[in-house]
Order: sequence, then C-alpha cells, then structure tokens
Amino acid sequence: MTRRVLACLFTLGLVACATQPKPPTPPKQTAAEPASSGPATPGKTPPAGTEVERRADVETLDLTPVPFEVARANFIRDTAARYGLDPAWITSVLDAAQWREDTIKLMSKPAERTIGWDEYRPRFITTARIDGGKAFLDKHRAELMRVQERTGVPAEIIVAILGVETSYGGYTGRTPIVDALYTLGFRYPRTGDPDRAQYEARRERFFRDELGQLFALSKEQGLDLATLRGSYAGAMGMGQFMPSSYRDFGVDGDGDGRINLIDDYDDIFSSVANYFVKKGGAYGWERGGPVAVQARLAPGHEAFDPLDWTPTWTLAELSARGYTPLAPVPAGETATPVTLSAADGPQYWLGFRNYYAITRYNNSKMYAMAVWQLSQAIAGKPLPPA
Repeated sequence: MTRRVLACLFTLGLVACATQPKPPTPPKQTAAEPASSGPATPGKTPPAGTEVERRADVETLDLTPVPFEVARANFIRDTAARYGLDPAWITSVLDAAQWREDTIKLMSKPAERTIGWDEYRPRFITTARIDGGKAFLDKHRAELMRVQERTGVPAEIIVAILGVETSYGGYTGRTPIVDALYTLGFRYPRTGDPDRAQYEARRERFFRDELGQLFALSKEQGLDLATLRGSYAGAMGMGQFMPSSYRDFGVDGDGDGRINLIDDYDDIFSSVANYFVKKGGAYGWERGGPVAVQARLAPGHEAFDPLDWTPTWTLAELSARGYTPLAPVPAGETATPVTLSAADGPQYWLGFRNYYAITRYNNSKMYAMAVWQLSQAIAGKPLPPA
C-alpha cells in the first residue's frame, strides 16, 4: 500500500461481504518458536507492536543467481503472455525506465531504532491531522456516507487511512512508478547476510510481480505509465495502492466506467472501503462490529503474542490467559491480544475482526491502532492515553 506496506508480503484472502455471519474459527497458531524475519539483536527484545505478523507458510526460493539480461527477457515474455500484452510495448517502456539510486538508498536504509506506542502515536495523531480529517470529512461527507452505507466501513475510518497515508492527499509521492518498481524488481538491495537472503529474494520477486501488474493495470484502466508518480516503493494515489491492490480491490465508485485511484474521490473512497471488506478474507470488515478495547492483564500472567493476528481467540480463552476487557464486548466476539509498549509500561488491548481488517492495510499493530484512534478523534470521540 504505502511505503509502510513493505513490512510484509500480502496474500489474497477469500472474498467476504460486510454483512456475512461470523466465520468458523480456523486452527490457532501457537508455536513457541516463530519464524524469524531477520537476525535478532542479542539481549534485545523489540517493543511489542513494532513486530510484523509471523507466518509459517512462506515459500523457500531458489537463490541461484540469474543474469539480469535473462531475468529481464523472461519478465517481458511472461508478463506479455500472462496479461495478453504486446512484448514490444513492455520492452519500450523498460528501455525508457531509469534506475533509481534514491529508491535503493531508501530501501537499504538501516531500520530506525524501535520506538514505543507513546512515541509512535504522536507522529500520526496530531491536532493538525485531526482538524484536517474533520475538515476533509465535512467536505466529502455526502460521498463518504454513501460508501459507508454501502459497505459498512465508517466514513471516519476511510478518512483516517487517507490522513495517515498521504495527509488527505497532501503528499502522494513524486517517484515515477515504473522506475521504482523496475529498480526494486531487478535490483532489490542485498545485504549479503545469509539470514536475510530468502527475505530479500522474496521482496525482489514481489516488486517484479507488481511491475507486471502495473502493465496490466495500464491496459485495463488506460493509465499513462509515463506520468504516474507515487512512493519510492511503487504505491500510488491518495490511498497509496500498489498495482496488485489497485487491480484486486479498486472500485468504480461513480460508475464512469473507469477506476481512478489518483484523483477521483468516489473511486478512492469506495476502493479503500472495499479493501477493508475483502482483503481480510473471512475476517474482512464487519458492519457495526467493534474494533478494539483496552484490557487488563492479571498479575502472574505473561503477555500473549500469537504467531498470526487472526482474531480467533474467544473471551474465555483470553480470560484463561489473564486478559479482562475494560469495556463491554458483544457476546460471541473473538479477538487477538495486542500489547503496545508505552513509557509507563505496556498497554494491553483486544483487537477484534475490524482491527484485523486494518492490519491488512499495513501489517503493523501500532499502525492499526493509530488509524483507529485517529478515526475516533475525527469523529469527535475522546482519545485514550498514549
């Protein structure tokens, strides 16, 4: 989605509608030794909420080097065949593409020090962003309420996503999308660390696939590839959709026969809502459902950090692990436990199906919490302490 989408590789789920009944509970992942996303720092545990979701179903790739010329030729051939495109057109676009050293530097930049929730939240929830969100909601209320009625996704949630992603369209990126994806799809930076080799190979394959999807998107929606600008990672528009998400979740909100996620507000609002409803599969957005409630962890119990974040844990199961919600929870709800590191100690939350839906937009617990709390502030509700 945005540059922050780089936290993980998204996988498509099953399509869900906003009003479907609660799904059956899948098997829970409780392995004691999760897959590592990279070498750990000895003696250091990153603050809870900064980690990405861990999955056991990651494919192992063949790391045998392939010469660039061969990889490029294979890409042109395969993309043309997959999407019914003219290989000469693909070749001409790639011939004009530029390697982006700035993209390589940004992607290679060492990770910033890990921060807690009390430092993360003020970066996204500010007076200016709240006021800007209220003004944006007022300006586009009619379109947003139509989308809310149709999908069940609250208008303030849609607005909060746009606020966090691009400051309500104030900055959507200046990097040519073709250049960004060409660079990362064929020259994704390598650290030389064998523990990261598989991850880096998957990232390169991901961006190469996004480049192929960009060509398909251009054909389908009549986009001029030479003029598309966005983030250094290839996300575009007010909602910062990657090409695959544009194709999979984009909606023609105003019925003009075209999906325009660059500057068509009806399409943008409808597509963000559609993403929430469908990306989570059986755990997509639930109309009228809760998002999160703060919880208390009983003394003598350790915080529970399941492998993935699907909200499959019943309140009884969470109670057995020491969790007590501090606000009423509708009967039958299932949740995932969330721990956020703050200056005065950890905060404990229970995230429900709609919280999980927000994490599909960006695979970060703190991101999801920031979006939800910003949406509450835009709706005029009081914020909990950071």
